This record gives sequence, C-alpha cells and structure tokens, in this order.
Amino acid sequence: MNVVVVGAQWGDEGKGKVVDLLTEHAQIVVRFQGGNNAGHTLVVGGEKTVLHLIPSGILHSNKTCVIGNGVVIDPTVFVAEIDRLKQRGFLKDDRALLVSLNAHVIFPWHKQLDLLREKARGGGAIGTTGRGIGPAYEDKVARRGIRVRDLLDADRLRRKIAERLPSALEELADLAPRANVPIPTLESAQLAAEYLALGERLRPYAADASLFLHRQIQSGAKVLFEGAQGTLLDVDHGTYPFVTSSNCVAGNAAVGSGIGPTQIDQVIGISKAYTTRVGGGPFPTELTGELGDRLRKVGDEFGATTGRPRRCGWLDGVVLRFSVRVNGLSSIALTKLDVLSGLQTLDVCVAYELDGRRVEELPSDPEDLERVKPIYERLPGWEEKLAGARSFDALPETARRYVKRVEEISGVPVTCVSVGADRGETILLQNPFTA
Repeated sequence: MNVVVVGAQWGDEGKGKVVDLLTEHAQIVVRFQGGNNAGHTLVVGGEKTVLHLIPSGILHSNKTCVIGNGVVIDPTVFVAEIDRLKQRGFLKDDRALLVSLNAHVIFPWHKQLDLLREKARGGGAIGTTGRGIGPAYEDKVARRGIRVRDLLDADRLRRKIAERLPSALEELADLAPRANVPIPTLESAQLAAEYLALGERLRPYAADASLFLHRQIQSGAKVLFEGAQGTLLDVDHGTYPFVTSSNCVAGNAAVGSGIGPTQIDQVIGISKAYTTRVGGGPFPTELTGELGDRLRKVGDEFGATTGRPRRCGWLDGVVLRFSVRVNGLSSIALTKLDVLSGLQTLDVCVAYELDGRRVEELPSDPEDLERVKPIYERLPGWEEKLAGARSFDALPETARRYVKRVEEISGVPVTCVSVGADRGETILLQNPFTA
C-alpha cells in the first residue's frame, strides 16, 4: 500500500503534521517536488521542528526518508538540516536518508536571480520566497542544470559551473540596475571548491532513488509520498502565474520519485478548516477585516519559511472540489479545526457568482477567478476548545456537522481531523495503509 499526501489549497495546510502522523504506519517517506521554499512544521511532545527539505518522517526511528529526483536541493540548507537533526538525537544512521543522484542543485546564482527578478517586477511581483527554486527548475528544463551526481565528480562540476556561470552573471548584471542593487559577483573556482565540499557531505546519502524505491515496493514496503506547496500553486493547474515552479499535484509523485503511477493506492488531500495563501494572486474567500486578523492570530498564520503573514479566509468548497478532481483524492485530512472554536457562525463557500451566473467549478481562467464573488452557506459554530478530543464523537455536535458538510461539499470522506498542533492532537478516522 502506497499513499500520496498533497496540499488541497494554496499550501501551508499542515501536510508535515499529517505525514509525521502517518509515518508510523509506513516504512519509507518520499519527498517528490519543490525545494526549501517549503516549510513543514512538526510539533511532537510540545517541541517544534521545522523542515524545509528533509521529509517529515525523519523524527521516527527505523524509517527511511528519500528526496526524489523531482526536488531541487540547496546543499547548504540540506547539510544544516542534517546537522540540526543530529544535534537533537535524530538521524543516528545515515542510511535512514537517501537523496536522488538526479535531483537538481540550487546554486548562488539561482537565489540571486530569484531575488533580483522579483525586485525588478516591482508591483507585479509574484511573491516568490527568493530561495532560487524557480531559476533552478528553469535550468533543469533548459537542460543546463547541475545535479547531485555532478557534485561528486570534481572535473565535471568545474566544467559545468564554467559553462553556466557566464550567462547567469550576464543576466544578473542586466537585472541589478533595474532592481536598484549592486551587480553581484561570483567566481567559478570558488564556487567549485565550495560545492565539491558540499558534495562530500552529500555523498553518504546520494543514491539511485528510483531503483531503491522499486526494490522496496517489490519487497512489500509501505511508502508515503509527501508533497510540498499546494494544488492551487501547481505550475500547470494552479492560479498561474501566482504559482510555484513545480507540479504539486498527486500525479507528480510518480514522476518526481521514479515509480510508475500504478504503484499509488491512495491520495490524501490536506485542507485547513478555513483557507490561507501567501503572496499575490486571486483568493475569493479572503477576509481582510477583524475576522481575517483573528484567524491569522489564533491559527499562527505566518510562513514557516519566510515568516510572512498569510492571507486568511473562509473555507472554499469550490477549491476543494477542484483539488479532488485534479488529484484524484481518496479522502481529506482536515486540519486546524480548533482554530474555529469561539466563532458563533461559520461561512463556507459552496459556489461562485461570475458575471451574474452561479458556477460550482473553479474557473480555468485565473482572471475570471479574480472577478468571482463567493456564494456562502452559513453554519453554526461552537464555543468549546477541541484540543482534548481524541475521537470524532468527542467533538461538539456543531463541529461534527461542519466536518460532515465538508465531506458533502467536496464529495470525498474526511478521514483525519486535526484539533491542535501536536502530533497527538489528531483524530485518525481511517488509516489509509489499512483501507
């Protein structure tokens, strides 16, 4: 049994917590796309851990975590995460972590291009994290990228840096005046020396991830695939151009890890009990007043990677139905239900109004999405705190009704409900590995 976990909204849905919870029932956890623009927050026993590259199953012993070929890796971030985990007593065995030899590497010019392009856009900025993710993916599809395997071969790495750096510096020199910053300087030999040293740190983990996963699945291992960002940030299916630079949908779990699509058995979409997004782009149910501020404060809605405040709004059922469709969701894990405690009434968007028409499916044109007006259904709220609930029946009746309405609107069952930040504050209604 192999299970994919993806974000069903605009990211930040709580994928890390759900992956951490489900890792108990799997042997292998695989990250298949994105880079250190992701921030997966885990709280275990009251202690918080934020991961940007390493899969969220790493806090469990006797599990193997894999970073697939679809991920772009900043080696400095990767090494720092390893060091922090080891200092805290995790990752005692290097064999518990594998990195695909074919994963592409983020270099300083990628980060500088990312930042300068965003500054040069001015008011048209997309809201990138500035981590170099997009430019690294550009190099990948332009067939000029540098991969993990290249960091392990000194001559090859020096040659590839020497080939790529001049054009990167040329673009940086063009961007710098428009971004009103000094022209960056990078030196080929220094970069090669730095990244060869980082390559030696990566060497114990570098492997043919696709072959490893194939053999493990053939032997009966249960594999959990961890997505980053969210469906509405997918480069093909999201609110383009306000998207990330990779495919966040479940179909990319196969491509980004090197397995076949027939080896995926279940797909779980993670959704908050409300909606958030970071950066620019359409957001039909956004709340800009007192209620939005309340959700942000109570839900601690600040980016784990950037620290930026998240835009907050009511749950969007149209977005959920879209995510069910493009991911083929088997079920939904509903997170942060506890944040809604204390609200007398709760609005849920069930459809949009577009040019006087009721539409129940997400418009394919993002400019139409900018113009829609949400059609809300009002539900009763609840006063009780939910953190102590350990079964669905222990939730207040109105909270249970809210969850059931989410099922009706989305068309798939809710099989997990999060009622607090800690791993233990979760109600698992159905284990996907035994479904």
